[in-house]
Amino acid sequence: MKLVVTGTPGTGKTTATDLVADELDQPVVHLNQLVKDDGLWTERDEDRDTLVVDLDAVRDRLGDWDGLVESHLAHHLDADRVVVLRCRPDVLEDRLLERGESEAKARENRESEALDVVLGEAVEFHGEDAVYEIDTTDRDPQAVADDIVAVANGEREPSAGTVDFIEYL
Repeated sequence: MKLVVTGTPGTGKTTATDLVADELDQPVVHLNQLVKDDGLWTERDEDRDTLVVDLDAVRDRLGDWDGLVESHLAHHLDADRVVVLRCRPDVLEDRLLERGESEAKARENRESEALDVVLGEAVEFHGEDAVYEIDTTDRDPQAVADDIVAVANGEREPSAGTVDFIEYL
């Protein structure tokens, strides 16, 4: 099965998927690291201090993959199930600032989370029946990982559109 875990930066993808990998005894592909290590980007966006990812090169590098991939871009890959991690925008902004992101980047991601940008893209690409939202706000990473394992094992119903942060705009 192809399972991707996506979400706005700061929602807890890396932490949760490392725990999931242990539980499912399956390695996780941390896509952002793969992009950096293998040069799967086209340019650096200096204004936003980020790499512009070459998604075609990523797809070619992964080939006919199977397993678990995490990244804020993972929902752009073909997948059987898509987990979108969510976090209340004010908490998300605090997390990003605490890990050293600029105020501009933290604010941009806060707004993106409030507007459901990643969720909308995931639903557009995969359809509602393949998308599972998990709110990570104030939750222990192990509890989030347990929810992801439940998705992987088919023990949870799709839930796109169940988390709403629009009031944080």
